[in-house]
Amino acid sequence: MSRQVKSGLQVEVRGVSKAFVGVQALDNVNLTVGAGQIHALLGENGAGKSTLIKILTGVHQPDSGKVLLDGREMAFRTPREAIAAGIGVVHQERNLITRFSVAENITLEDPPTRFGLFDEAAAVAATRKWLDLLHLDTDPRTPVSRLSVAQVQLVEIAKALSLESRFLLLDEPTSSLTPHETGTLFAVLRRLAADGVTIVFVSHKLEEVFELCTHVTVLRDGRNACDSRPLAGMTRADVVRLMIGRDERAFAAPAIGTRSGPPALELRGVATGLGHKDITLQAHAGEILGLYGLVGAGRSELARAIIGAVPITAGEVRIDGKPERIRDVADAVRRLGIGYVSEDRKGDGLILAHDVAANIAATVWHRLGKFLGFVSDRMQNTTAAPFLTSLDIRTPSLAQRVGNLSGGNQQKVSVAKWLAAGSKVLIVDEPTVGIDIRSKAYLHDLILKLARDGAAVIVISSDMPELVMLADRIAVMKGFRLVDTFDNAREYTAASQRIMQAIHG
Repeated sequence: MSRQVKSGLQVEVRGVSKAFVGVQALDNVNLTVGAGQIHALLGENGAGKSTLIKILTGVHQPDSGKVLLDGREMAFRTPREAIAAGIGVVHQERNLITRFSVAENITLEDPPTRFGLFDEAAAVAATRKWLDLLHLDTDPRTPVSRLSVAQVQLVEIAKALSLESRFLLLDEPTSSLTPHETGTLFAVLRRLAADGVTIVFVSHKLEEVFELCTHVTVLRDGRNACDSRPLAGMTRADVVRLMIGRDERAFAAPAIGTRSGPPALELRGVATGLGHKDITLQAHAGEILGLYGLVGAGRSELARAIIGAVPITAGEVRIDGKPERIRDVADAVRRLGIGYVSEDRKGDGLILAHDVAANIAATVWHRLGKFLGFVSDRMQNTTAAPFLTSLDIRTPSLAQRVGNLSGGNQQKVSVAKWLAAGSKVLIVDEPTVGIDIRSKAYLHDLILKLARDGAAVIVISSDMPELVMLADRIAVMKGFRLVDTFDNAREYTAASQRIMQAIHG
């Protein structure tokens, strides 16, 4: 670190409540975090974690209750007031300005100037220090719009670290990171805590919580299930019981899918405009193919090429054994039956301002309006209604804005629109990012059911245990190339060792 923090902040939340229209987000919530502590804040989607963080950082003001820093009551009216008090945050929703460069975003709170103008060289030098700390090999002059979701996540973290805050809140910071990047981040956080920084860590990955944190507060339905309890002596089952009010359901590994007949999707020596070279890959009907790689490996970019959003410049794509040229996204979806659940569900996967029915029916608008020339609400509702039950989408109605749903239900809507399209090849990119335990189990079951029903499913995940648990085969990418493909016996130690050998060998 560039400096030693003299002391962290002791943070207390006493009896805080917050209501929005029709929703009691927080009800008499308490939280106590000791100076220099790494403290887990847990709960399902909709439990109130993000609302509490937004109160601590001045985005929202509480309806009642108090927030105290080192024993002094504070009432932040804006995020800038919170920053001035030594509070930094990485929100679950990305807050970077996409048209700005990495350096411009990281130095936005205190931009360096020279002769009254923005000093890009100074900003680049200051930024590189924080990128190097996180082992992120990205030119600080790169526009954020050109970064992958995982790279954006690391830049968000770098921006928060650059403020050298005394109290740091991290809301799902590892959701799109691989174990390698997560390990680097954890080493940084431990050094910060040793220097006295107080840290609140929000994650649905309980193995990370037990690895990193010393204390835990759990929220359930906007109330405390526990307040500031030491993690020592607690088990995963104890924490899950506090989060969901019952024991966690065990996941049964499925049988390995069959691979008879021609592949539903085959790539032969494919190259793309983004730099992929000699990608040869097969995905069979009824099979789950896992795709793994570190940040910058080219996994999501390959998915975008398969769906027609990025040009394929060489090689051959075959669908059901027949050579095909994918002209664009519409061609991939409508003619070839390829679907893509984006890793960035809020940016690419959903239209947040539109309702549930419109989002689910979006992939079949061309069919619904084929004869009458327009798509009515009734058509969309008829298309979407079955998925509310089959996918257990929790929404007051089909008319609810998707932006108002929890993360788990948004992900289910993302999947539903491709089920509506009848996709026979479905690429699911980071299926459980930011998803709670209950929704994660449901989405795993859904992916397995899609394969059992005959779809070829490609799962891209940075969560190695998830990939090993789900995939029949695993393909490993590095530097926009395919470096290994192997049958997966769903034995974690053997699979993880082979993956790491492929990446680092």
